[in-house]
Amino acid sequence: MTDSVPPIDDAPQHAPRPFPLFLAMLRSETAQNRDRRDAALKGLARYQSAPRAPRPAPMPAIATAGRAALRDYGGTGRPVVFLPSLINPPFVLDLAPDQSLLRWLAREGLRPLLVDWGEPTPVDRDQEVTAHIERLLLPMLATLDRPPVLVGYCLGGTIALAAARAARAHAVALIAAPWHFSGFGPHARAEIAALWDAARPACETLGLVPMEVLQSGFWKLDPGRTIAKYEALATADDATLARFVALEDWANAGAPLTLAAGRQIFEDFFAADTPGTDAWQVAGETVDPAALACPVADFVSLTDRIVPAATSARVGDRRDVGAGHVGMIVGSRARVLLWEPLADWLKTVTAAR
Repeated sequence: MTDSVPPIDDAPQHAPRPFPLFLAMLRSETAQNRDRRDAALKGLARYQSAPRAPRPAPMPAIATAGRAALRDYGGTGRPVVFLPSLINPPFVLDLAPDQSLLRWLAREGLRPLLVDWGEPTPVDRDQEVTAHIERLLLPMLATLDRPPVLVGYCLGGTIALAAARAARAHAVALIAAPWHFSGFGPHARAEIAALWDAARPACETLGLVPMEVLQSGFWKLDPGRTIAKYEALATADDATLARFVALEDWANAGAPLTLAAGRQIFEDFFAADTPGTDAWQVAGETVDPAALACPVADFVSLTDRIVPAATSARVGDRRDVGAGHVGMIVGSRARVLLWEPLADWLKTVTAAR
């Protein structure tokens, strides 16, 4: 595996992806208000033309497995392994010099490591989420000198719970992580099922699930908010624009999912709720979060439109967070609402033998 830096503009022309769907939502959401449409288009133009600094080189890999790498952010002590979602790039946890949870934790005396899932190709089409755990994650964790703390964000939290027993995790922290997928509610699950039914034939041909398919699902959860943030950008100051560009470039980037991972997420997780009904097996055992012997902390957003609080694992020490799905990681109050409580918990559990 090479440590080459991917281009910052994974999103062509710095446009929201999929762009045709964005334009259709723009027409629909602003049909009765031409001023709103003009403002959103002005915000879009500012986003597209804003200067971009190159992203820093990836941190060094201390272990690899297939296309995945375990990246070292420095610090000392027990390894704290961060598992990002398979959806969107991992660098939301290291977004900018002043918006990097991982670098801040290293300065706080912890030893954060980041799982970089790499970019799948059609050769990986049969690798479901379970295989990501068994073939990529667990072999890398086995190279560590002691059992790690696993910290999973979004779908990475689902993966962390599933991997914890086989990895002999010292502790597990969940951040906006879904487990009971029935908690998305019947309407959202029906929308997601319809999205997959429409996309599946093309995905089966490609052997991959393009990120545009997943982004379409996110947008349908709250199309008005997607357009409103571009309206607000029309009159935002330069500092706000810079933060918006960094975050939106992350949201519009991202590798595809393997076909099997997409199928498992859509059909097994969302449709059948295999995690929440104790029907998911990893490393030969049924995954039961309630049976974990290690400490578990669950940081649950109360305003999350992507992963509602009703989907949480309902195990361990629940910590409610008054910020949204992304805001709790990189928002203006993220340090107070999530970073500091998470660091305090990590320092306590890593100090334990």
